[in-house]
Amino acid sequence: MANETLEFALLAWREDGSWNASRLPDDAAQDIGIALDALRVQQVDGGAVAMLAIDDSFFIVIRQVGEDMKMMMSDALAALEYEIASEVLELLDIDSPEEDDADEPAGDLNLLSDLGIDAMDLQMICDDSEKYPDEQLESIARQIGFGDKFLEIVENL
Repeated sequence: MANETLEFALLAWREDGSWNASRLPDDAAQDIGIALDALRVQQVDGGAVAMLAIDDSFFIVIRQVGEDMKMMMSDALAALEYEIASEVLELLDIDSPEEDDADEPAGDLNLLSDLGIDAMDLQMICDDSEKYPDEQLESIARQIGFGDKFLEIVENL
């Protein structure tokens, strides 16, 4: 995985106490609206989580529970190069970064805290420059409890 540029989007949700996951259409990695629409439709135990890996540059995690939508992006500077990253910042009502700004995540880093990943853990995952976005998302998926389902989807891309 690490030597390829991977771009994908997937959706994970809990149903009857077990995690399920499915791949989102390829367009979801370029159009945030596709991922948001999929989340709105998939409302079950504790909501749903969308994960998007964009090239080898950054990732986006979106969580919807009921009417509450939370979102984070691993690198706010990605908004300088990627339209989908700009859209995320706009949805989060965060100003676009300047080129000399620090490489920092943006959004709600507590969006997965009730699933066992607090803001500090998510910050550490984002700060790990040795890992590609798909590997960072795999780490998140494993900690939440659907790592095997995540890998099954990614390995079949």
